[in-house]
Amino acid sequence: MSKIEELINELCPDGVEYIQLKDIAHVLNGYAFKSGNYVKNGIRIIRISDVQKRKISDKDIKYYPIESQNEIRSYLLSEKDMVMSLTGNVGRVAMLSKSHLPAGLNQRVACIRPKNNAIETRYLFHFFDQDSFESDAMGNATGGGQKNMSTTWLSHYIIPIPPLPIQEEIVRILDKFTELEAELEAELEAELEARKKQYEYYRNQLLSPIEKDGKWYMNGKEVEWNEIDTIAEVFTGGEVPDNCIKSSLPNNVCRFPVYSNGSEVYGYSDAYRINKDAVAVSSIGANAGVVYYRKAYFTPIIRLKVLIPKSRDLNTKYLFYYLRSVKIISKKSSVPNLNAKDVKMIKIPVPPLDEQERIVSILDKFDALVNDISIGLPAEIEARRKQYEYYRGKLLSFKNIANKQDA
Repeated sequence: MSKIEELINELCPDGVEYIQLKDIAHVLNGYAFKSGNYVKNGIRIIRISDVQKRKISDKDIKYYPIESQNEIRSYLLSEKDMVMSLTGNVGRVAMLSKSHLPAGLNQRVACIRPKNNAIETRYLFHFFDQDSFESDAMGNATGGGQKNMSTTWLSHYIIPIPPLPIQEEIVRILDKFTELEAELEAELEAELEARKKQYEYYRNQLLSPIEKDGKWYMNGKEVEWNEIDTIAEVFTGGEVPDNCIKSSLPNNVCRFPVYSNGSEVYGYSDAYRINKDAVAVSSIGANAGVVYYRKAYFTPIIRLKVLIPKSRDLNTKYLFYYLRSVKIISKKSSVPNLNAKDVKMIKIPVPPLDEQERIVSILDKFDALVNDISIGLPAEIEARRKQYEYYRGKLLSFKNIANKQDA
């Protein structure tokens, strides 16, 4: 028999009370801090964006003047307070620590603070961190695209309250699970990062030409520098026309008339439906310059430039690996963009075809190793989370003493 079972048999063999949250904890609303009063240091403001799953985010921290603490005294947070998101992804919970203080509670964030020492805050944290609660919260939130949960509904949420020694044992067990999960995630991410660095090192070694006696060589093979325009066709993606008809080709690509409006960034290409393996380059927005390898068949969207070798002397995968190894500079403007002319002017070293294929073979193997870990990392973490969620559900399920009394 486990310690938790012994405690239940000793302290609450007939079940536990199920109590509304408002009867055991204060549920506090936040303050409407004025963004015009933000300062570089002072009282940290805990906002919706700061309340992530199980943690307080340290991205884009905002502060309020320390001399304002008397004005906002009712909204100042304490160590071990629990906060919860009330807007957007409602029901996310996180704990405050000493490192976050002094801190103030912003509007649309709730603080849950036990009324007495008979309630362990981290017990409440683990209880509200359950997927079942988040589902209830989303289901009872109001609004369309932006969900809003009321603290009135939260205050009336019913939770099981076992004796304090049982709460403490549950917290000990679940804290250990979350600690092990964090350690595993850190180890797997470190392994992935090491593999990525190793891959990038060998990729750069393989794809970096060396000049000697006025000629360029790559891995001992002479190379020629060519502008993309001379060795590959460059097409521009666009919006899918209304008269697009799904075809019987793979991936439901579209057949439709040729469209062109003369725009290099937004226009439609003469080969809008791509029926060959190709290299795609994101051409607008924050991802401008990011390179992808795409298998045929596909329809490029408005943000893509598509490159297809003009002859078999250029390996498509080699083109992909080389472009991914260098920084493709996008135009600096209000919206970063890369037009067809920019892409066509990029120069790349082209070794003999057999050397291109050798490089591709090596990099494919490295790529597979990195991808295996990339796939394995979330799978391993997800398996550990499911194990944690299973035990958490078991630990937080109690017989309701009211049912025993009614019987």
